[in-house]
Amino acid sequence: MILVTVGTDLPFDRMVRVVDDWAGETGRRDVFAQIGEGGWEPRHMRFAHFLPPKEFAEYFTSASVIVSHAGMGTILTALYQGKPILVMPKKASLGEHRNEHQTATARRMMEVGGVNVAFDEQELRAKLDRLDDLASGRKIGGFASDSLLSGIRDFIFSSKS
Repeated sequence: MILVTVGTDLPFDRMVRVVDDWAGETGRRDVFAQIGEGGWEPRHMRFAHFLPPKEFAEYFTSASVIVSHAGMGTILTALYQGKPILVMPKKASLGEHRNEHQTATARRMMEVGGVNVAFDEQELRAKLDRLDDLASGRKIGGFASDSLLSGIRDFIFSSKS
């Protein structure tokens, strides 16, 4: 199953439309989307505006691939579960978010690796066509590394001096 999620803040009809059109054209019936409160509803895939957290977690765990906005919570959950993830950043310039932080997040995640990124509708469509070839998410642990914790401790204690 392919899980599509737009997060809980603002609608992301632009991404949902591309995935819905792709599902219709390819005949994919294994796509489920959490679409938020957008003004447009899919015709070719099952969807819910919002899911209770437990149900969303079940969909996430059952999914073989995640298609998402570039939200850190979704990205980290996919990496934690070792799931391939394809993100498309929301754009503030299009009224999809308050600022362009998702573009910065997507760029950084590309550099780090383990996250597949599409920056526009054409790139999203092209990557959906090759969804089965997407790199699997690099699995991460559930806790911060010792070096990160040490760096935070050093920062906190050095700022008190």
